Amino acid sequence: MSIDPDSTTAASAAPSPRSRIHGCLLGGALGDSLGYAVEFDGIDEIRAAFGPDGLRDFEELGGGSHFSDDTQMTLYTVDGLLEALEWANSGVAADTNACLWLAYLRWLGSQGEALPDSAPFQPPRWIDGHEVLRHRRAPGNACLSGLATGEMGTVYRPVNPDSKGCGTVMRSAPFGLIPNIPAEAVYKMSADAASLTHGHPSARQSAGVFSLLIHSLVNGGGLHEAAAVALAQLQEGRLPRAEEPDPALVGRLTASVRLAAASATDDGGLLGAEDLVRQLGEGWVAEEALAVGLYAVLATAPETTAAAGPDDHFRAAIAVAVNHSGDSDSTASIAGNILGAHYGEQCLPADWLAALEAPELIRGMAARLAAVTGA
Repeated sequence: MSIDPDSTTAASAAPSPRSRIHGCLLGGALGDSLGYAVEFDGIDEIRAAFGPDGLRDFEELGGGSHFSDDTQMTLYTVDGLLEALEWANSGVAADTNACLWLAYLRWLGSQGEALPDSAPFQPPRWIDGHEVLRHRRAPGNACLSGLATGEMGTVYRPVNPDSKGCGTVMRSAPFGLIPNIPAEAVYKMSADAASLTHGHPSARQSAGVFSLLIHSLVNGGGLHEAAAVALAQLQEGRLPRAEEPDPALVGRLTASVRLAAASATDDGGLLGAEDLVRQLGEGWVAEEALAVGLYAVLATAPETTAAAGPDDHFRAAIAVAVNHSGDSDSTASIAGNILGAHYGEQCLPADWLAALEAPELIRGMAARLAAVTGA
């Protein structure tokens, strides 16, 4: 049977820009929170603790879990963008990447790390008053060390030149939520911000492609369409500065889309946790985290499975993104960002939201972003 990949969701009313912003940030935090509970566990350990289907609900954790550095850094990305947009709305041009660097430096200080002597002083902002952001939740080594240099890393003068950890991609959804700017600008902002902590091409390209995917969804693209747009950015050589696409990233994303499409065939089915890791990786590096998160979303889409609606799709995708022997919080955070940007808040399970840590902080940052962008 021939299936229109986006026919199911195209028929429903499009969510508002505000709903997409809230959905993206809350959805990422939900995926992050469920995955963080098993981030460093292998699939055998997960199954031993939660049964053969693995961890699928916050109830299995006693009602809740903490979010990790993934959500912390995502919110600080929002704050850096907010500052740049606030300056712009007042008629003053600002260096967006400098605003992001200052925001990430404030996050570094929140983790109990000494700020480098060369770091410029910045007064605290609204986000900094929340105690939950001062809890250390397994922050990435490259994020810490890159910021601790006191150097504002760039593509041309990278810090951590060999690092391609997922600490770039997991914080980069907010770049795609900024309206009324071209896709090329979204990609460049995201890739440049990734260079603040990671120097490997795959780290910044994965972040840029992820932000581009979110941007396509926010502008009304379907899930498969957005994935195709993001992949074409790499395959057709449309990267800024004529940069060569990273072969590992192209390979992982191509495999992610192909394997998800195969699950729609009569003899297909979701990859088991072991096959997921074997085919797409564990998610500790940037291209693997993006590939696993994207696969989880596409392979569980309503037209592919028996998922009845957005809520069911969200639960099913997060279960795939969480239950494997890898970086479960980052892969599930990415999946949650994608689905929240696509469906808006309607996909977020109410019982999961009730278990979410510090929802007033996440909603507050989402509301500020919506307000400053006119959403």
